[in-house]
Amino acid sequence: MQSYDDDWTDSQRALYDECYRAGGEWAEDPDTPSDDVQHVINLAEADDDAFDDAEIDYPPLVDAVTQASGVTVTSVPASHEDPGFRGFTDGVRDATAEDVFGL
Repeated sequence: MQSYDDDWTDSQRALYDECYRAGGEWAEDPDTPSDDVQHVINLAEADDDAFDDAEIDYPPLVDAVTQASGVTVTSVPASHEDPGFRGFTDGVRDATAEDVFGL
């Protein structure tokens, strides 16, 4: 289910929406390895404290943010406060059947 922060701007919400869609499509693609999907689900479930202000350069996530924002990025903040990160990970998690990965 899509989930916004109350203080996000319209452009942040749009970035979230586009990354959410991209994450769902990526997770449902039969060519996407299940280990990769599990990796993103683990990121979605992790606490922000575990990331310690890290940046992630995971290609499907970076590609989704680049496409959604129209700006070439090489990494994305690993934070559920970031609309690109959260949109992509929420989209992956929501597109994955609960019984597949034991969510």
